[in-house]
Amino acid sequence: MHFPKKCSVFKVVLSALLLVALLQLMYLSLLSKLHGKQQRYKYSELFETNSQLKRGIFQHQKNTRKERLKYSLSSGGIFDQSGQYRVYKNIIKSAFTANHEPRDSSDRTQQFALATHTSINNLHHLNELLGRWRNALSVAIFAHAQDVKFSTALIFALSEFCPQVQALVDFHLICHSGEIASFPEQDREQFAGLQDCQDVFRKLEKHRDTFQNYAMGRNVSYPNNLLRNVARAGLDADYTLVIDIDMLPSQNLHDEFLNFLKRRAPRPDEVFVVPAFEIRHTRKIPATKTELLQLYQVGEVRPFYEELCHKCQAPSNYSSWVNLHSPGGADSTEFRVAYTLSWVDPWEPFYIGGRAVPLYDERFRQYGFNRISQACELHVAGYSFSVLSSAFLVHRGFKVSREFHARKDEENRLNRVLFRQFKEGLKLKYQDSTRRC
Repeated sequence: MHFPKKCSVFKVVLSALLLVALLQLMYLSLLSKLHGKQQRYKYSELFETNSQLKRGIFQHQKNTRKERLKYSLSSGGIFDQSGQYRVYKNIIKSAFTANHEPRDSSDRTQQFALATHTSINNLHHLNELLGRWRNALSVAIFAHAQDVKFSTALIFALSEFCPQVQALVDFHLICHSGEIASFPEQDREQFAGLQDCQDVFRKLEKHRDTFQNYAMGRNVSYPNNLLRNVARAGLDADYTLVIDIDMLPSQNLHDEFLNFLKRRAPRPDEVFVVPAFEIRHTRKIPATKTELLQLYQVGEVRPFYEELCHKCQAPSNYSSWVNLHSPGGADSTEFRVAYTLSWVDPWEPFYIGGRAVPLYDERFRQYGFNRISQACELHVAGYSFSVLSSAFLVHRGFKVSREFHARKDEENRLNRVLFRQFKEGLKLKYQDSTRRC
């Protein structure tokens, strides 16, 4: 008797459910279209012209970061001292740098920053570096031929899609003097897939095997010391640590070093050595000294360049460093000076130095003597090398000779001749010094 009424109610409920489902499908479809339009606009904002942007569905304000980049590139850069390289400084400035006012007060807070250098095929390491270092960072990039345009586009994409890059990283571009960098307005096909930060790093990761380190071409020399100087000069920091981009600092290195400075005023002729290690590719990079020593004891971590040039790092006195007794206990991360050393040939330590530290000699390129020469000058200039107790650097992968480019030994021989000339020049530059390399 009541069956028709129940059937009618069932139909109403079923119709309502179908209507809800239909509305949900319409909502998802509209959301998908909206996301697609937003991504197309984001791509247009990155790589299309202003006239193309005006035809887009969204009307946003002009991309000021893009305009600053285009303006920086339009200057044509400046030539280095040799006239062989063109340098574009600060083509992208971080929010930290842009908002950073010059500080000349005697009671200002000390600033400590990181400087690094790379070619475009190693820029993917920046992702891991930013996971460990969350403070001001200056990156000098060398690019050649077609990689000049590729580098410019990827630098800009990183600054647009990656919040941490926007906040902390300053970029500088160096190329040969005959090459000119410009903004890649029309690279639609090359960059159409970029939607977020990880997309950009995946793009860089695919580019990593384009060429081997220092093997970019027969007549292409990687100007490592020029890059180091450009990266360092791009920072307004009281203290700077210059590293290779495929190295990671120990956890909290920035904060612990600044805390150390509050407890102990550095001498003007003192730099602070950060011992360097290398780790097997398959191992997780240690964050603390405790973790590092556990891997060191089982042979998964060893001193940097242990196989290639043992004596280049041995003066750091690794055996003393790993056996240090910490007043705060085994897990203490508080920095102190473990011991102070004088430089001996051919030591090439990584160190934290002040503004007055001499620049790197830019005549050294490719492989050999580029960092030894600078450490040698510090010695002649009167500096001492104080080794920090808990700070360290780690390079991913053991350095082995078979992985180096074919001309390594030839370049080393040429730079050895230059190093002899360099040492003679130091005698004239520091005539009052009794120290020699």
